[in-house]
Formats: sequence, structure tokens, C-alpha cells
Amino acid sequence: MARPHIEPFVDRSVKFKKMTLPGFKKGMQYKMLSIDDDSGACTMTVRFEPGYKLPPGMSYTELEFFVQTGYIKYGDVKHGPGSYFRIPPGVSMPAMSAPRGALCLMFYNFAEPSFEESDEDHARAERHRLISVNAYDNMSWTSTNFFPATAPGCLVKILKYEERSNAFTFLYCMTPNFWQDNISYHDCCEEAYHIWGDSWMMQFGTLPTGGYFWRPPYINHGAFASKLGILAIGRTDSQLYNHFHFNPWTTPEENHARAASRILHWKPEMYRWIEAQGGHNHPHTPHDFEYDGGHHHHDDDDDQPNLTLGGVEL
Repeated sequence: MARPHIEPFVDRSVKFKKMTLPGFKKGMQYKMLSIDDDSGACTMTVRFEPGYKLPPGMSYTELEFFVQTGYIKYGDVKHGPGSYFRIPPGVSMPAMSAPRGALCLMFYNFAEPSFEESDEDHARAERHRLISVNAYDNMSWTSTNFFPATAPGCLVKILKYEERSNAFTFLYCMTPNFWQDNISYHDCCEEAYHIWGDSWMMQFGTLPTGGYFWRPPYINHGAFASKLGILAIGRTDSQLYNHFHFNPWTTPEENHARAASRILHWKPEMYRWIEAQGGHNHPHTPHDFEYDGGHHHHDDDDDQPNLTLGGVEL
């Protein structure tokens, strides 16, 4: 099953637990924000105790990592608040330490957290997809690229963008006295965590600092308001389209049907083709020429260890 709808949740109301999974060293504590019980993919608030150390190593799933307070060191480079990493599966990172401790967010995509000591990349790692940036110091705020647009006063910094799915990770802020009076839903899952500040939403009340949600598609949310403004990090698993309306009583099933109706009008031939396939939205051909179904076959390297993403061998 997919992750359940979690909203609102405030991590300040629960205690840290010790990380005990194999490979992780003592001194790492976490609060689970959401988890997929089938794949193990999860989002956690993580506290590294002062003096925490981890040798060079890699994960068998993609990791996104954001520093909230304190700093961490990868090798000899110090990464303070606002630092964001996207670490693809199998990419080896240098030794990590938190000399004075740090508070971070960690997003394990596709599978449960894992760590294996290694000072070399896996043979099939995609290092070119590694991202490391200080979003506070080295990126500018821009208007939202959501469509239709949100109300004025909501700004973003795009941290990660997936061209194939249009999924992305982003910082966003609401300026003081931000408000938007309509209701929206999306075709994607979305999650967000309040780094600082309070916002109010008609269906779910006030979300303070440390507030979090994981929202499945087609859930009504809004109107919105923030008296003093907020700073937050958000993620989606596909394109974020704002379906705006003014009826708070519609159900997710009704919203889904309305979104499908819009696709019928926007792309009628695509809609009819999908329907003609009996619900299977893929061509009856041996493979996708660009993506090849997500599999990469190497006949000459059967002795290499397999790298998987959520159970799919790369």
C-alpha cells in the first residue's frame, strides 16, 4: 500500500528513537514522519548527537538530505543550515561527521534506509545525478512554477526536478499575511515540513514549526493563510497541477473524476488511447526506446552485485 494520509502531524509532540538498522552508527536518532509499509520508503526528522561519525559509504536507495540546524562535515567540507543533498543509489559519499550535532530531514525514496561502507561508487551508480547545494546562501527565490498559479506571496527554490515524471523537491515560503481563498487538489502525492512558522488551512487547522503532512492525490485543501509567514520544504511524486475550486465538500473520488474529465478535454486522443488499452497505459511494444521499462541489461557483468530501486533491478 502507499503511504497513508497524514495531516496534520507535529514532530515536536513525539520523542526521538535510536536508529538501530544495520550499518548505521550509534548516535543517530530519528522521528518517523511517514513510511510506506511495503517498500520501507520513508521521511524522518533526524538528530545526530555531537561527535557522530560515519565512514565513507553508500545507500541502496536514493536519499535526500536537508540540514536544519547545526552542521555536518562530508570529508573536510562543512555543510550548515540550508544544505541539501540528493544522493542517488550506490553513490559513495566521504566520511561524515557532526562535531557539534545537527538536526536534519532525511527522505529515503524507493526503499528502506540502508548504509554500506564503501569508498567507491557501485558499478551502476549515477554520480551525475548527485546534487549538493546550500539553498539558503546560493539560490534565489522565484515565483512558483505551479499552474494555475498560487496567490501572490508564495515563492519557491527548486532543489530537485525529475524530467521524466515532473516530480520535484523545493523550498517554499509564504510572506507575512499570505492568504488564498480557494480550495485545491492535485493529481500527485505531496508532502511538506515546516522548518519555521505557522500556517492555517481550513480543513486541517494550524500547522506550526515542525508540522508535517503526507497528502495523497485528490484531497481537498485550502483556503490558506499565514500571519507571520513560513519557510518549508515540499516534495511531489509527479507534476503538481492546481485544480482550484470553491466546494469544500467534494470527495477524493469526485475530484479524481473531475480531473479525468479535464484530461479528456485537454488530450482527447491520449485519453481515448488509454481507454482502448483496457486501462494499461503503455504501448504493446517490446520496450520503451528511451527508458526501456526502467531496466538496464548488461550481459557481460553478471558477476556484478545488483543495484535495486524499490525492488526493481537496475
